[in-house]
Amino acid sequence: MSTVDKYFELVDQHQQKFIETLREVVAIPSVSSDASRRGEVVRMGEWLQARWEALGATCKRVDPGKQDLHGVELDLPPVILGQYGNDANKKTVLVYGHYDVQPALLEDGWDTDPFTLVEMADGRLVGRGSTDDKGPVLGWLLCAETHKQAGLDFPVNLKFCFEGMEESGSEGLDDIIVAEADKWFKGTDVVCISDNYWLGTSKPCLTHGLRGVSYFHLQIEGPGADLHSGVFGGTVHEPMIDLVHLLSTLVDPNGRIKVPGIYDQVMAETEEEQRSYEGLEFSHNALAGDLKRDIIIHSDERMTLKHRWRYPTLSIHGVEGAFYAPGDKTVIPARVRGKFSLRTVPNMEPARVAELVTQYLNAEFAKLGSKNVMKVIETHGGRWWYSSPNHPNFVAAARATERVYGVAPDLTREGGSIPVTLTFEENLGVNVLLLPMGAADDGAHSTNEKIDKRNYIQGIKLLGAYLHEIAVTDLTATTA
Repeated sequence: MSTVDKYFELVDQHQQKFIETLREVVAIPSVSSDASRRGEVVRMGEWLQARWEALGATCKRVDPGKQDLHGVELDLPPVILGQYGNDANKKTVLVYGHYDVQPALLEDGWDTDPFTLVEMADGRLVGRGSTDDKGPVLGWLLCAETHKQAGLDFPVNLKFCFEGMEESGSEGLDDIIVAEADKWFKGTDVVCISDNYWLGTSKPCLTHGLRGVSYFHLQIEGPGADLHSGVFGGTVHEPMIDLVHLLSTLVDPNGRIKVPGIYDQVMAETEEEQRSYEGLEFSHNALAGDLKRDIIIHSDERMTLKHRWRYPTLSIHGVEGAFYAPGDKTVIPARVRGKFSLRTVPNMEPARVAELVTQYLNAEFAKLGSKNVMKVIETHGGRWWYSSPNHPNFVAAARATERVYGVAPDLTREGGSIPVTLTFEENLGVNVLLLPMGAADDGAHSTNEKIDKRNYIQGIKLLGAYLHEIAVTDLTATTA
């Protein structure tokens, strides 16, 4: 029996133990956005560090500094760096994950206590963080533990970087990666991140692209204080009217961005990309089911995926400063801020996007003839990420996936953003792979978040199989 087959056998034998370990960490309410639970986030990081050190890993706790959270100064949770194995004859794989989670309350609509993992009859393991990202983070640990307990040779040197602020902007992480690029991370051959999801619910995938995100505040300022609409309505330029008009000029009801020049930088579609949409596990029926209503814009499934992956989009998120409480209030707000973002794609540059958006809104505001003051504020300009699925890192992951699941993985891109992907790639100069464990319907960030038992157990196998494939892969081979 091969080492990999023996490893698979042991994972199957220890399924319930692995579920109990997931239950243990789900019970730690490591909500990074809640000041009252910052201690729990730190406790979760310390749990990981202690468990890895007990296995024999060398760990380094890096404290990113302070954070002002709603007027309260807090210590940022530690970034846990580690290395397991230091054999010069083996390749070195760096894995990233996060141990913080989104907020969750029973009254939000959960069927069970969100911080108590519940194994449902249909195989769902329900609990906050089960799929995002505690299940995958545990997968690496349980893979290493299983090898050691069985006396199996671990195929690579494993470095890891686990943070506790991913759900709150990863504050301080980029600086740590830059500082440690030629220190702790030196010698890394490839990077693997397991913090995303399959395209569907039955077929695994590898992800080789993410969109960037540029976030804007559109501020309109008028009178020195809020006004009574009965006294001043019709006699002054109202900031809210200006704002609503300007927001309506940004995008049409079918999602077409109306900012001139915004599509000029979009990477041209190749024949290879056209073929990549064939045979993917994706259907409008399944998507409409997840949405609980068919509100899908496009009639063609391929076009829906293209507008999720390879075209920019613009979404309007909210208005700050306007009346939003229940009931009626006849107020004219003195200053309002509309908030919107663009998801950007290859080869769009954030600086050019900000320039085009600002120019356009200035021109549209001038048409109004308003005496109010308008300001466009870019609050974030994160870049997209794209990698060739033909890189040896992806080829190794595809072989591992086929060995575990018996099917070649879908090759996908995602509409969301994982900024650390690009940070690792640019500062370490190595290929980055996204290798998801969870399925499309896991409900990360939502109520009743879950990971299916099948995905969790097979995912632990997959992470191990991937490391074994990397060990025998020529990473210097030319990308096809």
